Amino acid sequence: MDTCRIPENASKCSGNTMECFMVLSTQAQKISIGILCGLFGTMCVFENSLVLYLIFSSPGIRKKPSYLFIGSLALADILASIIFVCSFVNFHVFNKAGFSKEVFLLQLGGVNTSFSASLSSLLLTALDRYISISRPSEYKLLMTRKRAWTALGVLWVTCATIAYLPLLGWNCCVLDSACSELFPFVDDNYLSGWICFTMVLLGCIVYAYTHVLWRARQHVAYMEKHQAQVGKQNTRMRMDVMLAKTLVMVLAVLTLCWSPVLVLMIYSIFARLSDHLRKVFAFCSTLCLLNSMVNPIIYALRSKELFSSLRRVFSHLRRHLKASEESPEAESTHKSSVIET
Repeated sequence: MDTCRIPENASKCSGNTMECFMVLSTQAQKISIGILCGLFGTMCVFENSLVLYLIFSSPGIRKKPSYLFIGSLALADILASIIFVCSFVNFHVFNKAGFSKEVFLLQLGGVNTSFSASLSSLLLTALDRYISISRPSEYKLLMTRKRAWTALGVLWVTCATIAYLPLLGWNCCVLDSACSELFPFVDDNYLSGWICFTMVLLGCIVYAYTHVLWRARQHVAYMEKHQAQVGKQNTRMRMDVMLAKTLVMVLAVLTLCWSPVLVLMIYSIFARLSDHLRKVFAFCSTLCLLNSMVNPIIYALRSKELFSSLRRVFSHLRRHLKASEESPEAESTHKSSVIET
């Protein structure tokens, strides 16, 4: 087992650095965490998989850069849910600590990559809406599928590089520096840098959406003033406004779910955390799963294109089930007529 400097308030762990971070002390706490992770994780994987299917099974939807970014967000949420639930439950609920520093940092890097990619995908979606509303006449020239895929490639590579810096050597064991009180082997300076990176992303998203909402309000006022001139341009403007409002709802949910985690991370850098706050952090971490679970619900309720695609899928499934139920009856009727004959 790799050893390095551990938090002062965890010195009672007698040098076993992994056990110092197993903060759930009662069976009730472990069961609660297990239920939350199982419920949120399962729903998140199912819902986001459905979103991916709806996007890539519809040629009209998957050609639009907006939905490529939403697809990236759904993929990131799926990966985050799987990796987070498996590693988090294994560590905090089953108290499995019999793996090396490299394995733990590999898992942590996967979680950070997925959640960072989720947030970055939301940023690209915000920028996409920003361009669509601020420069509508040049949107198709500026936001092409090639540029969208290039942006997504840069996004995932950047997030993975930042997330795996601790595995590559920026950890408190290699540097012999102060370790984080929240994550084993993680250097406090790295955690500060990751928080700054996350806050910059959030700041850019807020700025983009502030402009989007301002322009969307102008569009709504314009459409109300020129109701008699309803045409293709106004229809597109309505779609842009609807999608902008949808993604603002996603951002609001993201902020509410991530704020407790980020606040505790920042607090841990400047002050020592009590055992109670470390338990609170463990429970607040499950809110990240809740965010990933809620996003697809917002898409289904707010995006007319995705909702229409979902209705087509259900309609096709219903016809298929109806045909399957009627087929045995028809076959039975045919056999009865043959016997009577």
